Amino acid sequence: MLMITGATGALGKLVTARLADRDDVVIGTRSPAPGGRRVDFDDPASLDFTGVGTLLVISAGAAEDDVVTARHEAVISAAEKAGVGHLVYTSLSGDGDHLTYALAHRWTERRLRASSLNWTVLRNGLYAEFLAAIAAPGPDGTIAAPLGAGRLAAVAREDLAEVAVRVATDPAAHTGRTYELVGEHALGGADLAAATGASYEPGTLAATREAITAAGQALPFQVPMLLSTYAAIAGGFLDGTGVQSNALRTLLGKEPRPAIEVYTAAVRP
Repeated sequence: MLMITGATGALGKLVTARLADRDDVVIGTRSPAPGGRRVDFDDPASLDFTGVGTLLVISAGAAEDDVVTARHEAVISAAEKAGVGHLVYTSLSGDGDHLTYALAHRWTERRLRASSLNWTVLRNGLYAEFLAAIAAPGPDGTIAAPLGAGRLAAVAREDLAEVAVRVATDPAAHTGRTYELVGEHALGGADLAAATGASYEPGTLAATREAITAAGQALPFQVPMLLSTYAAIAGGFLDGTGVQSNALRTLLGKEPRPAIEVYTAAVRP
């Protein structure tokens, strides 16, 4: 049996949609639908992985680092106790070490390597859809995101979901492997502007921090996460050149979706 946990986010929903017609797949969530199983990373008593052959863990990164690592520790320990055959974990691309949210991912990778489980790590690049959320044209047609002259090797979330399904449904072929999964064509502010008919006039990190804070939509821990993302892109750390052996095309078995098309579709729904 294959179980998917952390399936309520955007990536998880894409994964589960691809496996909806399979009788050997169980979805583990806090509020399971009929046929699912209750799995709450914050409630160790709910982490019953009895009978699970492969566990696909979509990272629980929407929290402070200590909360995320505690959740992942609980899941991995429960998987070891239940004798799960293989754990597949969605992590963060190797060039993302400068991001404030990298720590919990690297901690989890280290914990997996020290575990008794067979494992595979999928190091996902940042989504093209996420780029659309943080660098969309404003009402005046200006992209003011502080990307500087940097570029992001953004990747379509659909492609990452497809890779996760391929690996999780045939895990033995990927035992002990860590795969880098980033876009093949990095995008900069000028590219985004050209694709949307906007202008690119990057602001400063300070101005962006003020705007994010004033909007009141980000939780306190999310503000430095966003600022570190902008800074890493502007600094040239996320353009794909810092990863070794990008496995996206190989694991997809086809050409990846163009990230610029995903971006424009997301900013023009």
